[in-house]
Amino acid sequence: MTVEQTSIPTAWRRPLLAFLFLGLLSLYLSYTFNSCLVSSLIRRTTPMIPHQSPYISKGVRVVPLFTNVSETKYRSVRQRGARRLPTALIIGIKKAGTRALLEFLRIHPDIRAAGCEVHFFDRYYDQGLEWYRKKMPPTVLGQITMEKTPAYWVSKDAPARIAKMNPGTKLLVVVRDPVTRALSDYAQASSKRPGMPSFEQLAFLNGTNGGIVDTRWGPVRLGVYARYLLRWLKYFSLSQMLFISGERLVVDPAAEVGRVQDFLGLKRLVTEKHFYFNTTKGFPCLFKSETKSSPHCLGKTKGRSHPRVPVSALIRLREFYRPFNQHFYQLTGINFGWP
Repeated sequence: MTVEQTSIPTAWRRPLLAFLFLGLLSLYLSYTFNSCLVSSLIRRTTPMIPHQSPYISKGVRVVPLFTNVSETKYRSVRQRGARRLPTALIIGIKKAGTRALLEFLRIHPDIRAAGCEVHFFDRYYDQGLEWYRKKMPPTVLGQITMEKTPAYWVSKDAPARIAKMNPGTKLLVVVRDPVTRALSDYAQASSKRPGMPSFEQLAFLNGTNGGIVDTRWGPVRLGVYARYLLRWLKYFSLSQMLFISGERLVVDPAAEVGRVQDFLGLKRLVTEKHFYFNTTKGFPCLFKSETKSSPHCLGKTKGRSHPRVPVSALIRLREFYRPFNQHFYQLTGINFGWP
């Protein structure tokens, strides 16, 4: 067979060339489409480099994984505290249980208090509010800043000054049987001043047991609570004041602290589980506190023994205080049941 006999007929050549052309064109278009599709997918899924405009597709923001420190997406969730003026104050009363109340409240995570008595509204008012603010601990939003200075209760200037700072300030007042409070006041003073006259010598004119009560003596005068309350009521309403029983704070601290948490608008997180009773000191102690994780009491000075006083002197003092106590009950709407 010759070469001419095996060649493709002339009539088939054009259709065959057309078929080959279409095949090549199809392969080219398929390659081009796939290349574009892959490139598009890469652009959609690859993070943008820094300083490139954000790419937003269907409401989804593509965040770069690598960026400068100043442009980092992930920031610390810990809030920085700021020093703020207090919105709640423990204003008294001396030797009624103010220190115990403050330490019990410190357990609450939403309460932060100054570590010592600042005495701003009675001694250092001329230093200004900025000075006072710097004495406060840092707090974050949602926390309450608190301060305790029992001397505010008897200060003539403190009520007006506190109201000027913030007329909405909440006031906490710890009260106690005025006779027991006077004995505690004397016990503290005599421990610092050896050789002090006896309690009855100071509490009565001419030192006579059961005689005329000497209201010039501070520990006696301070027990006339109604006198001082009337001064505070000129600037604050009773709804802004909470009166805490010093006696109940000893026998049932969780209940009294619970009332305070309610008054401050806080969740009751300080409960019975935080307290235990020390039979030696006759005082409630803490399993843990803001500064100590182990069981401890409030200090060596808490639960100090009171002086021995003739019964006749105690009876006379109770008779003296009785009408003033009744007036105080009427003003507060609370009968504290003092003898």
